Amino acid sequence: MSERKKKNWIPWEKADYVKELVEIINQESDDAALAEKLSDYHENDIAEAFELLDEAGRRKLYRVLDTEWMSEVFAYLDDVGTYLEELEADDAADIIENMDADDAVDVLQEVDDNVREKLVSLLNEEATEDIQLICSYDEDQMGSMMTTNFIQINRNLTIKQAMKSLVAQAEDNDNISTIYVTDEDGIFYGAIDLKDLIVAREYVPLEELISTSYPYVLANETITDNLERLKDYAEDSIPVLDQEHRIIGVITSQDLVEAVDDEIGEDYAQLAGLTTEEDLGETVTQSMKKRLPWLLILLGLGLVVSTVTGMFEQVLTQLTLIVFFQSTILGMSGNAGTQSLAVTIRVLMDEELTGKERLMLVWKELRVGLCDGLLMGCVSFLCIGLYILFVKGKTPLYAFSVSGCVGMALMVAMTISGLVGTVIPVFFHKINVDPAVASGPLISTVSDLVAVVTYYGLAWVLLLNVIGISG
Repeated sequence: MSERKKKNWIPWEKADYVKELVEIINQESDDAALAEKLSDYHENDIAEAFELLDEAGRRKLYRVLDTEWMSEVFAYLDDVGTYLEELEADDAADIIENMDADDAVDVLQEVDDNVREKLVSLLNEEATEDIQLICSYDEDQMGSMMTTNFIQINRNLTIKQAMKSLVAQAEDNDNISTIYVTDEDGIFYGAIDLKDLIVAREYVPLEELISTSYPYVLANETITDNLERLKDYAEDSIPVLDQEHRIIGVITSQDLVEAVDDEIGEDYAQLAGLTTEEDLGETVTQSMKKRLPWLLILLGLGLVVSTVTGMFEQVLTQLTLIVFFQSTILGMSGNAGTQSLAVTIRVLMDEELTGKERLMLVWKELRVGLCDGLLMGCVSFLCIGLYILFVKGKTPLYAFSVSGCVGMALMVAMTISGLVGTVIPVFFHKINVDPAVASGPLISTVSDLVAVVTYYGLAWVLLLNVIGISG
């Protein structure tokens, strides 16, 4: 441990390493001393500091950090294309060559077409082939997120030979925690944990260390179909195989984390009625084209809701007080529908779900909606009744008749909305329409319609025609 670490150690979560780095880079004039100080910091922290530096500070780093070190820093940068333009083409190409292939692909996608072509032409043959391999897969396929950084050995090796092969390959590949094994034909056979190989005696057959049931994915499989399954294994990396079951890359745990983040962001956008993730670089017209179809549909449904509300004009005229509680009914109804939708979409991710299990899901959500609605209805009956009685100064009959109407409307609306929030995504899933895209805005509007009809319908029947109150 360096003297700096001994004297100035503080918990990492409280340390402002980025601020420290900016000060060190700006103040230190000796290149050797700067490199020594930078070696105490993680590449991610250097990358964050990098983005806060002016061009003079960044050029100091270009001069101090070697190519391999610079490539590790660049892998953490967000707007890396801007910084590549500050470098000579040969230097930029050297940095890209030293990156993992998947990171190199991400970097090249951020630069202009002309710059990309020039950089690719300067790459060595191995780097070019790795990049072309990853780019050959669609962005929703497993092959698009793999890296070619992995260790591979033959099953027929001895322990000593396997260790020798590991050491030789580790010079160019740093994903060494799991060693992948192939058979005589180059077909994926299994995997060995690095620890098991290190502690194994030389006389132990390599076969005893190999996990032949190790999980894998095919490069042309979709990310969505495999994401949940891969998370369950919690491995440092998962091999990616071609159609002949030869290993061509690996998916690291970091890749999975990023994929999950992307999936969450995509699901959030879809629940808002967006079919694809919007980019900050998109034009206003492009964003409008994505949003308008659903907005037009929802406008039509909104007009239906307004028309239905207008049908209860007599209720609104004679019972003006009930308008105050409309937002409560609409809000709770929408919440119930959204909760059921979220649960249903999560369950529907299991492609092996049977028809009986889908019916059980609908039945469960119906009961949940009923119980929640009954509870909220009782609370509303009591609280709203007391509010009207003491704050508005109405008679007990009036107060608790109105609150009773609100309570019953809540119960019915939440029950039906919970049912709708389950049935609609199940239906869309059945007809092979993405339930996340199609269900969110639709359920919200349908819940409003249910709430309006229930609330004002009960008010018209019970309050005006049965009890006969007004005002």
